[in-house]
Amino acid sequence: YIVVGSDSGKITILEYNQSKNCFDRVHIETFGKSGCRRIVPGQYLAIDPKGRAIMIGAVEKQKLVFIMNRDAQARLTISSPLEAHKTNTIVFHMVGVDVGFENPLFACLEIDYEEADNDPSGEAAQKTQQTLTFYELDLGLNHVVRKYSEPLDEHANFLISVPGGNDGPSGVLICSENYITYKNLGDQPDIRCPIPRRRNDLDDPERGMIFVTSATHKTKSMFFFLVQTEQGDIFKITLETDEDMVTEIKLKYFDTVPVASGMNVLKTGFLFVASEFGNHYLYQIAHLGDDDDEPEFSSAMPLEEGDTFFFAPRPLRNLVLVDELESLSPILHAQIADLANEDTPQIYAACGRGPRSTLRVLRHGLEVSEMAVSELPGNPNAVWTVKKRSDDEFDAYIIVSFVNATLVLSIGETVEEVTDSGFLGTTPTLSCAQIGDDALVQVYPDGIRHIRSDKRVNEWKTPGKKTIVKCAVNQRQVVIALTGGELVYFEMDPSGQLNEYTERKEMSADVVCMALGNVPVGEQRCRFLAVGLADNTVRIISLDPSDCLTPLSMQALPDSAESLCLSEMGGTEGRDGEVGVKGQLYLNIGLHNGVLLRTVVDQVTGDLTDTRTRYIGSRPVKLFRVTMQGGEAVLAMSSRTWISYYYSNRFHLTPLSYETLEYAAGFSSEQCPEGIVAISTNTLRILALEKLGAVFNQAAYNLDFTPRKFVVHPESGMMIVIETDHNAYTEDTKNQRKIQMAEEMREAAGEDEQDLANEMAEAFLTENLPEATFGAPKAGAGMWASCIRLINPIDGRTIQVINLDQNDAAMSIALCKFPHMDPTSTFCLVGVAKDYQLSPRSMSGGSIHVYRIIHGGSGLELIHRTAVDEIPYAIHSFQNKVLVGVGKLLRLYDLGRKKLLRKCENKHIPHLIIDIKSIGERIIVSDIQESVHFVKFRRGENQLVTFADDTTPRWITTTCILDYSTVAVADKFGNLSIVRLPGNTNDDVDEDPTGAKSLWDRGLLSGAGQKAECVSVFHIGETMLSLQKASLIPGGSDSLVYTSLSGTVGMLVPFTSNEDHDFFQHLEMHMRGENPPLCGRDHLSYRSYYYPVKNMLDGDLCEQFNTLEPTKQKNIAEELDRTPAEVSKKLEDIRTRYAF
Repeated sequence: YIVVGSDSGKITILEYNQSKNCFDRVHIETFGKSGCRRIVPGQYLAIDPKGRAIMIGAVEKQKLVFIMNRDAQARLTISSPLEAHKTNTIVFHMVGVDVGFENPLFACLEIDYEEADNDPSGEAAQKTQQTLTFYELDLGLNHVVRKYSEPLDEHANFLISVPGGNDGPSGVLICSENYITYKNLGDQPDIRCPIPRRRNDLDDPERGMIFVTSATHKTKSMFFFLVQTEQGDIFKITLETDEDMVTEIKLKYFDTVPVASGMNVLKTGFLFVASEFGNHYLYQIAHLGDDDDEPEFSSAMPLEEGDTFFFAPRPLRNLVLVDELESLSPILHAQIADLANEDTPQIYAACGRGPRSTLRVLRHGLEVSEMAVSELPGNPNAVWTVKKRSDDEFDAYIIVSFVNATLVLSIGETVEEVTDSGFLGTTPTLSCAQIGDDALVQVYPDGIRHIRSDKRVNEWKTPGKKTIVKCAVNQRQVVIALTGGELVYFEMDPSGQLNEYTERKEMSADVVCMALGNVPVGEQRCRFLAVGLADNTVRIISLDPSDCLTPLSMQALPDSAESLCLSEMGGTEGRDGEVGVKGQLYLNIGLHNGVLLRTVVDQVTGDLTDTRTRYIGSRPVKLFRVTMQGGEAVLAMSSRTWISYYYSNRFHLTPLSYETLEYAAGFSSEQCPEGIVAISTNTLRILALEKLGAVFNQAAYNLDFTPRKFVVHPESGMMIVIETDHNAYTEDTKNQRKIQMAEEMREAAGEDEQDLANEMAEAFLTENLPEATFGAPKAGAGMWASCIRLINPIDGRTIQVINLDQNDAAMSIALCKFPHMDPTSTFCLVGVAKDYQLSPRSMSGGSIHVYRIIHGGSGLELIHRTAVDEIPYAIHSFQNKVLVGVGKLLRLYDLGRKKLLRKCENKHIPHLIIDIKSIGERIIVSDIQESVHFVKFRRGENQLVTFADDTTPRWITTTCILDYSTVAVADKFGNLSIVRLPGNTNDDVDEDPTGAKSLWDRGLLSGAGQKAECVSVFHIGETMLSLQKASLIPGGSDSLVYTSLSGTVGMLVPFTSNEDHDFFQHLEMHMRGENPPLCGRDHLSYRSYYYPVKNMLDGDLCEQFNTLEPTKQKNIAEELDRTPAEVSKKLEDIRTRYAF
């Protein structure tokens, strides 16, 4: 079971349902109001290790305990809540203490702030101590007692519960600044041990060190903890006991991995690390680090108070990286553009934090791993793989057909040509397959060759001058079409002979393609044959002995069919002796004009219903059936190769990120159990698809600091990125500090140790630990490191890096042209802050650096720097000049010889300008907390006039102009609003109708005279840092794409008709009722967190329609006067019209 504490004011208990791969809700108990509140529990959860009770706590005051029991049917039951409230108490952490089968005990880190609150001098606040409090649930009396409380010396940040009962000594480990302490009830003395530090660390030596996360591993005989410091170093902690009394804590350096927000040791010997930012990792624990030469630190070693142990970080020794889970979090800036000329735009995202930052290029498609590529003697036209026997696990031969020959390759350790397979090599092959138990069949233009396992060959020759034009083969059946549209049907009899069915069937037009499905398990034959004819139709023909070769149904097509494929998808294999669910039979039709159709075939009558269409490329579409995850999947080849497969309860149709292929077949060998063998021009390729279910594949290029913004130089496609980190050193400062520390080492050594000191200093200066793993040294508040990087986004090559001085922080960037100064060049302007302190906010000024882009985009050259008195957060080019937001002043600058020249300014923005955009004559200026201001530049008077603003305060992060009077606005709290000027807005206002032109004494209170209207608003729930109006697919309509700090890429699509809007609004309403969120939060109130949701529908909620049970789907669809298939088709249509 899983317990969830959320902002819904309810405690939820979920159970994982393996067959459906989802969570089922077992219990949901309401105890408070919804929303993130200080005193409503949900922030902290602690469970009794034996599963008897749960404590759920708030940040302040309230704690509730629920008793868990099992009833006679072994179902989980939950009691009503027992209160353990204490007013004026702030909780920092809570855990369940392992006490075996005694009364459940919970440990909390708390602070009582009552005295500090009542003391105006502030002295009590300095003296307030944190306490460790134990709460006991008395199962006999059914209430919670505050059993014991004691003040702590250091300020602790979290607790680790120590195994108890028969497994260990029980108690808790308290992790605090610089120390880890073991405490337990009774007469156990406290055992404390300092947290070891890195030897020769560049960090500020006065800075405390804390543990941030831990994982416990427990077996019958022993237990240990892995804890991680905020630098990423993992220590293994063990406790030495003497008759249930702990005598010492032992720490040993284990390995260093990126800083995690959670770690988990799996029973199978793996360590999962959920990184704070960036990708997550799965490591295998190769050694427990018991017998290496790493020093072990113990609480029993004598140390002066305030001293600590030192260790040397090193590359991984005990852990082996097995897999990583890609995560974009956090995306600080993103842009959609087709810089690589691939038809489909790519998403360029600046991700990550500090030295682990990356520039990622996201392409829609599955990643393909290339297993092998080999050249062939000519250009082949087809390829197949066959097994020798039907029960073989792996394929035995690859058959490659050329214009006038057939090549047979055997699959083993290597792939080599064989001549004794029984296949006819002097003719091209139309199709081949393993048939019956152990025979092979080859269809070629002049006949059919049936090869028995003892190499006897039966031939069937075509009559007269006719040849075979098309054929379809499966495990027991062969159907061929002769010239003139005549169908001949063969079926395997029990003795293993291929028997021709007595009648032949004349079709009304030429056959252009045919398909048979696989023979279902336990049946003799596939009951349907699909035939595509030259008259733009596709027909389903029965192969049942009772009505063999009778047409069952027909579908007209918009263009002629190129290929067909019958596949059964959406079923599940029977696991653990259960009966599997039978899938649907689908007919995939690839058309000549590059469109793929997918139609459901009724498994009884053969009727064709529910057709879905998708344009996938500019060439005719060829289809091939392959195996993925034990089920059938269909490869569709056009100008790009796509794969249609069923994965985690839904259909995916995704392109492969690979070059164009011409023909393919499934491939299975020991090295590659589920691969694809394909041909492209004159090469044979063996490919594997590993990351099924992924929407994007990523290319990641490493950066030095956190990327803040980037611009793309339109002429060359080069990208200029500004990277800035707070609390960081520049390279130069780091080297100076290193040299200074090496000097100190030499000075500290005595005369007889001089040589040794010199060696150590040299070693220290030459050692270079990669910061991406070991973290960058923390320089302290107000220390900034920054650089400007010119990078080629297609291959990730860095062309130039300009490092700024220590404590200069690049804040904004823009490309501008100044034709009167230099008509040919583009200039890059970077806004820089000097000596910026975040809290309280102060700076010694700012500056604007002007660079000229030289050599056609392959270099930057500094022209000059212009000092300004505030930080330039926003720069935007405007009518051959440049608008700069300097603090709260909006200024218009022009380029001069020595510096930028100020032309005009507007002082009426209230707080701080963080974004400037323009369209035509209008300038849209975003204030950090007062929403958007619409400004017009009046050239005659040389004034920037605010003619309209918004009525609601919005803490803007980014904006995107949708049209001349509409702008999309994202704010810091996760709301997306669309703000529009009313049609009667006059942007030619005179700011001061009195004519006195006294611009300096006008009040700010009322703002502009005209107000914008809010068209729609929606709470997304994540801080969005980029918004862009763009099309994600070639030929698709524009949508509004956002990326967020949590690493989400999402989009909003406009409704083009009232009918659609009406349909989805009703669907959303029914989904809210039928499928409320798991943890009990009300969907409508969540989406209206700050402003009531208006004119936006939740597409993610609507798309969950496809995951509902069939009965619920049917009920909702009936309410909407549709069938479930029509509803999911509507969902798919709106999705594929704009994206993938």
